[in-house]
Amino acid sequence: MNSELFNKKHLKGYRKELRNNMTKAESYLWKALKRKQLNERKFRRQHSIGNYIVDFYCPSENLIVELDGEVHMNTVNQDYDFKRSVFLKSKGFKLVRFENKVVFENLDMVLDAIRKEFK
Repeated sequence: MNSELFNKKHLKGYRKELRNNMTKAESYLWKALKRKQLNERKFRRQHSIGNYIVDFYCPSENLIVELDGEVHMNTVNQDYDFKRSVFLKSKGFKLVRFENKVVFENLDMVLDAIRKEFK
């Protein structure tokens, strides 16, 4: 794994903290993604790419899955998310985003949308 881009050491403690304190929506989706349950694809949770920590990352697909809750619904965070998305896409990653409530209301649709991003 490219240490210049992935899992920078200075973010290790923060990644661990995020994994140990996932949101309810992240925990709910993680149950469906972990242990290669979705089309035999391995996902990592709270994985850092550059100086950003993404919710879920599928290395074989170069796919990032992000969940957005209330905190993402203000101008400051939306600007940060936009810059973050531009950086990640510039590095060749595919990125899909879902609102937390959609994960709870229609998990099958979320999983189908993720599958559609597979090669």
